[in-house]
Amino acid sequence: MNKFTRITIDPEQMAGLPCIRGLRIPVAAILELVAEGLSFPEILKLYPDLENEDIKEAFKYAAEVLKEREIPLISAR
Repeated sequence: MNKFTRITIDPEQMAGLPCIRGLRIPVAAILELVAEGLSFPEILKLYPDLENEDIKEAFKYAAEVLKEREIPLISAR
């Protein structure tokens, strides 16, 4: 069973990027907005088709993806 009910991946849409509920709103775009300091209400105002649970699931999805991959980091030295 798919544990992410709000995340869709369609090779024919947005070049196969993970999006919110089949909308043309990539998960990465939502995460970038939060990283820039926008609050959930501000994001919902920018994207009226989104719901609060969509944003939460975007974070859960990102966390799960990061568990599955090795990401090279630049050393702080």
